[in-house]
Amino acid sequence: MLTSLEDYWYEEESQEIRGVKVPSIVNDFIENQPSIVERFYTKLYNVPANKSDEPQQILFHSNRICLVGLAKEHVAFKKGIRSVSFEVGKFDRSENKVSGRKKSGGMILQADSTLALVTCVDDSVYKVRSCVQGKLVEVNDRIVDKPDMMGLSGEGYVAIVMPKPEHCDALKERLLSEEAYHKMREN
Repeated sequence: MLTSLEDYWYEEESQEIRGVKVPSIVNDFIENQPSIVERFYTKLYNVPANKSDEPQQILFHSNRICLVGLAKEHVAFKKGIRSVSFEVGKFDRSENKVSGRKKSGGMILQADSTLALVTCVDDSVYKVRSCVQGKLVEVNDRIVDKPDMMGLSGEGYVAIVMPKPEHCDALKERLLSEEAYHKMREN
């Protein structure tokens, strides 16, 4: 059984393609490489009026995909999340089915639409709002079985929502930037 890097045998060979030397990949390792979230998403935040302890995070990708979840400072994380349910009123968000490039069949959401209900260890319940007007592409079923996953950046999202192209600029203006959110939290 191989247990360390020294156990692996590797001899680097110099290569050329069309007369240009191919740089080595061995020495190209970047130790502090930014995460996928840091590289490809813009972090936006929604803090409901009179509920500053219930902030939500929206990860906005350049392709308009928005990953909606709870911000790390949400009170539910401090209390401990026991369960997540996508059954909200007469809708079960987990039954959402979309197809095609335009995501036809997706539930239409308003910014204040409830995506899920989060129940904490102390039986308090918090609504996870869409914060984005658009189509529900999918919900993250993994957090139903593993609610602790909600704390993982990029993986603990509640749902994927796709706004219309003409709503993207207004969305970015309405939500708080990462810098503005952290300034607000300091005050």
